[in-house]
Amino acid sequence: MEFVWVVPRQHLFPEATPHGLLALEPQELECRFLAPAREHGFFIERRYAESHPEYKQPIPYVAVCRGDAVLCLTRLSSQGEKRLHGKRSIGVGGHINPCDLAEGDLFANACSRELHEELVLPEMPLQLTPVGLLNDDTTAVGAVHVGLVYRLDASDIQVAIRETSAMAGDFESLAGLRGLAAAPESPFETWSNLLLRSGALDCFKQVAVNA
Repeated sequence: MEFVWVVPRQHLFPEATPHGLLALEPQELECRFLAPAREHGFFIERRYAESHPEYKQPIPYVAVCRGDAVLCLTRLSSQGEKRLHGKRSIGVGGHINPCDLAEGDLFANACSRELHEELVLPEMPLQLTPVGLLNDDTTAVGAVHVGLVYRLDASDIQVAIRETSAMAGDFESLAGLRGLAAAPESPFETWSNLLLRSGALDCFKQVAVNA
């Protein structure tokens, strides 16, 4: 039995509910969403949470970038979430579990754990940059989840897929992926499609070019 962190929807979205990527500076993300999610969140059984949209499950969602390329993954049929089988993704992440309540920040712990579970990465502090919040209530999956989006700069580190039985993929051109996301029959899961279409990762690329 798996338990996941949830936040009552009314505490996370007390006013208007956003759709798509809501780009936020780190402090704004903290004040508007992360702090309320810590204060009002709690663990419940995942099976229950998956069918009750009055709760939102925060999901760390990390885009692993290298120059003008992004790590693009394909979810294989052996993966647990059947609703996402065969979909392509540029986000690495997963549910927040009780083990993430160890010393340190709940969300940072979950983010690091999920990255190391799904990818082979160096044992060193990872430089994660907050991007914003992803929400989409138009699908069954999206209605019960909310994405905490980060960007990991992998320019100087080795990255490999750890769960090769569950995922396949490699670094691909951001421009090419954005073109696929704009097609009528996009191969991406909804969150990746929204993130690519938002242009938020292009902004990071521009900052890197100008640095």
